[in-house]
Amino acid sequence: MDIDEILGVSRPVSLTNKSAIYVWGYNQSGQTGRRGKERSLRIPKQLPPELFGCPAGGNSRWLDIACGREHTAAVASDGSLFTWGANEFGQLGDGTENARKHPKKVKQLQSEFVISVSCGAHCTVAIAEPRENDGSMSARRLWVWGQNQGSNYPRLFWGAFSPSTVIRQVSCGAVHVVALSEEGLLQAWGYNEYGQLGRGVTSEGLQGPCVINGYARFLDEAPELVKITQVSCGEYHTAAISEKGEVLTYRSIIVTNYSYTWGLGSVGQLGHCSLQSGDKELLPRRVVSLDGICIKEVACGGVHTCAVTAKGALYAWGGGQAGQLGVGPLNGFFSCKLNESEMMLRNIPVLVVPDGVQLVACGHSHTLTSAKDGRIHGWGYNCYGQAANEKSTYAWCPSPVDWCVGAVRKLAAGGGHSAVLTDACSLKELCEFRLAETVNPSNASVVEDVASRTGADALARLCERLREHYYNDDEFGL
Repeated sequence: MDIDEILGVSRPVSLTNKSAIYVWGYNQSGQTGRRGKERSLRIPKQLPPELFGCPAGGNSRWLDIACGREHTAAVASDGSLFTWGANEFGQLGDGTENARKHPKKVKQLQSEFVISVSCGAHCTVAIAEPRENDGSMSARRLWVWGQNQGSNYPRLFWGAFSPSTVIRQVSCGAVHVVALSEEGLLQAWGYNEYGQLGRGVTSEGLQGPCVINGYARFLDEAPELVKITQVSCGEYHTAAISEKGEVLTYRSIIVTNYSYTWGLGSVGQLGHCSLQSGDKELLPRRVVSLDGICIKEVACGGVHTCAVTAKGALYAWGGGQAGQLGVGPLNGFFSCKLNESEMMLRNIPVLVVPDGVQLVACGHSHTLTSAKDGRIHGWGYNCYGQAANEKSTYAWCPSPVDWCVGAVRKLAAGGGHSAVLTDACSLKELCEFRLAETVNPSNASVVEDVASRTGADALARLCERLREHYYNDDEFGL
């Protein structure tokens, strides 16, 4: 299988490909990949190839990365899956419940070519294709393990889908999982105490998989079936985007799509003015305030939700007690309630960034974005440095994260840590990678001068950060 076919891109055959993984933040369980070190890492650090069994300085390429509450998973270009961090529920997939502070390949998936991975609070789910397939097996199958998934090893899982179903995407919440088929159908399983499975009812105990078959615009409208293109699970809520359609207006036809949310909405994370059942929405319901806006990506955090439009605007809603909405400290942007504890929430989407956003990731209480110019910004709870470079407990507004080199391919945010996957998409970026691996405080000025003159902005920013801070193991936990 060709790697560029998986990524959906085409590149010159002569171009040497390389990726880099940066991880930072809370490290109590080793989720930042630093063996034997307990301290939090407040700046992004590139994980060396030899940590994954590759020769030092050798080329490496990555497909995907994901963060759970305290564990991390990454997919290599050869289809191998690596996991590390907390493992009290078997979320690392090695059959044990022992935490591990360094990446290790999930051996039980060696017969599969893993394409993507998603991490929940204490579980992991991967989409993979069989390496040897005579046509009798479905491509892009689902493998699950960890809390509420029935095994500490990866196990093949169809759920409510037929064995011939092709899985397009999967997302994990705190105690529930939602999988999307190529046909645009969603199935959900796990706990449903807040209606996060979208079945129209709440229920106690672990629930089996079931296809979601009703999406409503208003409470008084009969639910209908729509085709879903993307889904994201928050801690106890879920959001999805429907397929683009044509809306006929008086003078023109507008191409648009719709966003739906359901589950717990106690602090506005569903984006509805009012809810169906107290603090919950039991059926997927359209976020009507985003009607007419073409949403290309939605991401859910602990108690907040973000959406990126086709034009690169970022909207956010939900709880903002830790600054995860990115609209500043308590001010007029937030809903004003009589109860002081409810003052820092936004139950209607608010525009945070007007343009330029390409990717978004929501952690438990922080948010990350990448822009078209390659800059990464973060905001929200920052006690472990997971959201911003600054040494502050809260980052109330988007703050730059300037330690990553390369074109951003994927962002991931967990309970208290963050990760970025970058690619060298050109010879210039490949050279930046090489220089970044050798830069240190003594040569930072020289490298920065070369980077500035050649337009290597990310590398120049990295060097500037090194000069601004006293670089030692004690301060940065390296």
